Amino acid sequence: MRGLLAAAFVAFAVGVLAPAALASTGTTSTGPVFDGKGHLVQTPLVPPPKHSSLDKQQAFATFERDPKVAAWLSRYPHHGRSHEATYDPKTGAWTVKIWWGNAGEIAEGNVLDSTGEVTEAWTGPQVAWGMARGSPGAFGGTAINNPWVWGGFCLVFLVGLGDWRRPFSLRNLDLLFLLSPTASLWFFNHGDVFTAVPLFYPLLFWVVLRGLWVGFRNRGTPGAPRWPVWVLLGATIFLAGFRVGLNIERSNVIDVGYSGVIGAERIVREGQPPWGNFPIEHTKKSCGTADASGEIREWVQTNGRCESANPEGDTYGPVAYESYIPGYLAVGWSGKWDDLPAAHFTSIAFDLLTMLGLFLVGLRFGGQRLGAVLAFAWAAYPFTQYVSNSNTNDALMPCFLVWGFWLVSKPAARGVFAALSGWTKFASLLVAPLWLTYPGRRPSARFALGFVAATLAAFSILLLAPDPFHEAHVFWTRTVGFQIGRAAPWSLWDWRQYHARGLPDLHLVQRFLQGLLLAGAFALAFFPRRKSPLQLAALTAVLLAGFELVVTYWLYTYIPWFYPFAAVALLAPAVPLRQLVAQQRDEPRAPVADELYEDREIAVPRPTF
Repeated sequence: MRGLLAAAFVAFAVGVLAPAALASTGTTSTGPVFDGKGHLVQTPLVPPPKHSSLDKQQAFATFERDPKVAAWLSRYPHHGRSHEATYDPKTGAWTVKIWWGNAGEIAEGNVLDSTGEVTEAWTGPQVAWGMARGSPGAFGGTAINNPWVWGGFCLVFLVGLGDWRRPFSLRNLDLLFLLSPTASLWFFNHGDVFTAVPLFYPLLFWVVLRGLWVGFRNRGTPGAPRWPVWVLLGATIFLAGFRVGLNIERSNVIDVGYSGVIGAERIVREGQPPWGNFPIEHTKKSCGTADASGEIREWVQTNGRCESANPEGDTYGPVAYESYIPGYLAVGWSGKWDDLPAAHFTSIAFDLLTMLGLFLVGLRFGGQRLGAVLAFAWAAYPFTQYVSNSNTNDALMPCFLVWGFWLVSKPAARGVFAALSGWTKFASLLVAPLWLTYPGRRPSARFALGFVAATLAAFSILLLAPDPFHEAHVFWTRTVGFQIGRAAPWSLWDWRQYHARGLPDLHLVQRFLQGLLLAGAFALAFFPRRKSPLQLAALTAVLLAGFELVVTYWLYTYIPWFYPFAAVALLAPAVPLRQLVAQQRDEPRAPVADELYEDREIAVPRPTF
């Protein structure tokens, strides 16, 4: 009993009197502190040592022995290496950097001084590219990158569009190829760039090869989805609502979407073109606090506003910024990289517009079933939601093309939408020759007039500058000039910067394929001699996917560039779309939608133009 009383007294003294004594003396506890019931309420606070336990060479040697670092350094000879190790007494850690010859910095990381533990290790492209370090929520937030959510989209996509009467059909193989970059994305999210990059190329090759096959044969693929039209439409409406909710509640805005909002604000509020007028870093005065990495992002700009910097966001065409004007006018912008409701507004609007456009395309060229199939194909495809949840501008370009395709029989309107698409993302300018000569070989004057009129309207914002000609030069330098010379590890072509020991230099191969692509873009404008809408869709997909094959900087958000036209080419029934329209217009009894999706090919007369 006495022992218990003594223990209780000691606990009381330690738990009540000791904290009071510490508060009065201002000293730091070096032992555990308990409350009156004997519960631990404070652990020892040991100040970090003023002097490091390791020296520079020991910190470097510890970092060099890390398995990940050692594996990467084995690619480079010992001679030619240099390193630097600096100690930060605030964090108690060493920052180690390693360089090699012309390759520049090849490894960087942190070593905890007290334990010698390597807490961070970045090698190869991870040194210069934070997005190469692996973060499942960096693009699109954690929701769409959740395996259950992503897998749910994939499952619905396959079940809704697959031909399960013939599980080993070419149609089902097309669907699997469309989903195949999922494996690449998984490795990308885990920071394995050299595994992720090769895994997205099979889809691009498949779209090019299948597009050429469909484009020259003018035949769709046998087989069909088995859901009734009303089920497809109901599922599409449900998915559309789910996608909107996912964007609003569980998405993020990356720098591309942020740039659209800035550009819209510069045009509307500042009355100036975007190029050369974006918020920059390290102005005369900062107006924000440092983030977790110690970087200050908010600076007072020349317009006197405190804005989050995005110095390289002005690298797109004028329509990429003008498209954000409705969203900016509706919800404004605070000047900070906050939730950016204007970016969400624009992403959701163009996502729904593309879905609607595909429904109208299918309705016009194949009836209700094809319209339901194409709208569902966009709504259920996980990579279109990946774009929406990342709130990028990558849905703008295909949206304009889809609506131009819907109006394909009106050359002037087709030209307007082709220009709007091309002056959003320059890649779609590659399809302009093909669309110019549709449906034959003769260029359409009305297409050219529509294209020129839309181009002048889009670039009219250059007149906001005091010297429009100088601003045009700035535009060229900040956009085309920047993109041409851009280096990146997101393709096979620029791995020459990591060429030591085994990584090939494919620079010459890339240039050859780029030349072949340009030649193909002009050749497809004249061959085949006559083109149906199905052929136009297939060959459009070929050119856009071909561009992505040879570009240096590639991301998963680029898949929707070609996807709508790949969907038309791969999901249309085994009948030329132009002939379907001719049947429905000219025959006494047009075939109903379900008949168009039979597993047999329907013999129809060659259309007249």
